[in-house]
Amino acid sequence: MGVITNLFGGANAVTALGTAARGVAEVFTPSATRQMELSAEAQMAALRQLGAEYVDPGLGWFDRMVNGLNRLPRPLLAFGTLGLFVYAMVEPESFGKRMVGLNLVPDPLWWLLGAVVGFYFGAREAFHYRRASVIAPTAPPTAEMPSLSEPNPALQAWRSAKG
Repeated sequence: MGVITNLFGGANAVTALGTAARGVAEVFTPSATRQMELSAEAQMAALRQLGAEYVDPGLGWFDRMVNGLNRLPRPLLAFGTLGLFVYAMVEPESFGKRMVGLNLVPDPLWWLLGAVVGFYFGAREAFHYRRASVIAPTAPPTAEMPSLSEPNPALQAWRSAKG
């Protein structure tokens, strides 16, 4: 009964033998798990670096004012449409005259208005859609990744061997 234990030197020896076999196997076939871990670390480091470039610069009063003006058209259009219903109930004759006037506007002008409004809201929607897909930075890049200023011995050896 203890022949295998005595042959390999116990459980610790079997564990060491298995670890050594795995190390030898990884020389010929790299560990897919380790490759995925390294890939994920590199991708997260790149995303952190990219996120650090887009940190909020702190907007001034002019930028805040323009952002506020950019937010006005949709509420104005919505409340204006509701106002038209109220206007139609309060002053039906005057409302009817205004609608006859709108009926006299030529079709190409309506198409132009539709294009302007459509492109305006389409561009805003695209801007917010693209902005939502950016991952917010969690922390500045750490020292895990080598910076460009650090010497790279392998690159230096390759350059000296090359020329």
